[in-house]
Amino acid sequence: MSGPVVVLGDTLLDRDVEGLVNRLCPDSPVPVLDETVSVDRPGGAGLAAVFAAAQGAEVALVTAVADDAGGARLGTLLAAAGVRLYALPLAGATPEKIRLRARGRVLLRHDRGGSTGAPGEPSDAVLRLIAGASAVLVSDYGRGVAAHPALRAALTATRAPVVWDPHPRGPGAVPGVHLATPNEPEARELAKTPPGGSRLAVASRSAHALRRRWQARAVAVTLGGDGALLSHAGSTPLVVPAPPAEGDTCGAGDRFASTATLALARGALVSEAVQEAVAEASAYVAGGGVAAALPAPVRAVAPAVVTGGGDRIGAGAAGEVVARVRAAGGTVVATGGCFDLLHAGHVATLQAARQLGDCLVVCLNSDASVAGLKGPERPVVPQGDRGRLLAALGCVDAVLIFDEPTPEAALSWLRPDIWVKGGDYASGGGPETLPETEILARWGGHTVVVPYLDGRSTTDMIAAARAGRGSGWPAAPADPAAAQVRSTAKGAR
Repeated sequence: MSGPVVVLGDTLLDRDVEGLVNRLCPDSPVPVLDETVSVDRPGGAGLAAVFAAAQGAEVALVTAVADDAGGARLGTLLAAAGVRLYALPLAGATPEKIRLRARGRVLLRHDRGGSTGAPGEPSDAVLRLIAGASAVLVSDYGRGVAAHPALRAALTATRAPVVWDPHPRGPGAVPGVHLATPNEPEARELAKTPPGGSRLAVASRSAHALRRRWQARAVAVTLGGDGALLSHAGSTPLVVPAPPAEGDTCGAGDRFASTATLALARGALVSEAVQEAVAEASAYVAGGGVAAALPAPVRAVAPAVVTGGGDRIGAGAAGEVVARVRAAGGTVVATGGCFDLLHAGHVATLQAARQLGDCLVVCLNSDASVAGLKGPERPVVPQGDRGRLLAALGCVDAVLIFDEPTPEAALSWLRPDIWVKGGDYASGGGPETLPETEILARWGGHTVVVPYLDGRSTTDMIAAARAGRGSGWPAAPADPAAAQVRSTAKGAR
């Protein structure tokens, strides 16, 4: 594969709530579910991207993400699965699908998030990503990403094979796609196929009509446990039977589409890709479905982005600040770190960062993240206290606590215009050497470095305290040094 596999479409947050039913509600004859465990995972295009990454591909996901806690959770889950997120702005709330289950059966599905506005404009990095992809999967769930004019133009222009997994509420495929993969009901609805004839005859007429309408090279209608029907060159369809399989079919269509996309990226013929996809989707269902197929971190029960702790701490607080500033056309600034034993060097960096824009969000390593980076004796100050100290500073608008070693997931969701690091220009480093630079480029953001006050170090503070002596730090900086920080901040803005 010459480039990454790109998945483009609408992503949802799926949640399975498992429990036991032992009684009826006393005020209404409905079962009462006693929750035992709750599992989050990406849904829609996000699930297709996770499936592709789990099969060893380099995967980038182009999707719309809202400024809310659900969007933050999705960013964390996708990063844990190894998926690079290229997020478009999304007005409204993150769509969620919640399935209430007992003894392996779904009792009720609760959808929330409502209708959303059109996703924001893609960055130049997104358009370059599509142009250089080894293959593109459009996983449409009818919420607007696949209808975006700039994205459709990029999909039409790319030389990569394009697989289109359609939705009845979404737009038609762009002309010339290599393969469209509707399921049986979707194909009938999209093609407006009149009833009459055998099941295979109806599927064949639907596939042929869609192939002509969309100018697609091939259309594969998935038939559940009976495999797929492929309409491609010529008038005779190819029927690919499936091996017997029973189990949870949730996500089987995404598994089919992602497998076919990976096969085309490797240079397979369309017929070979469909045969491989049928076999993989059948094995997926027989193996236990989505609960067994996802990597453990993606199915983690505990949220990886910590919420709560005050009105300026958590994903909800950060999302509200960012949404408000963006709506006013302002500049979102973010910085990050452990901030264990907050000192004057930290404060100088935070003050300089805040001057670069209209809000400052601090991405704070959680206790687990700090311990993984610095050892079991750190942090000295727990995350709740560290968060409250930062939030109390006048230059900090919100604090987002994250569990991962790096802030990649948090940044992919926040999409700040500027990422700030404290450092020394004389050291030879610069914004271009920072690992966050590539992440910020996905949405057109950039990184800057502001001067750091010499001699300030949390590690030195801890060592001095344990040795029972003074810190040995230099005196407070003279006014020229403080003025340098202010001057540098204004220049970077």
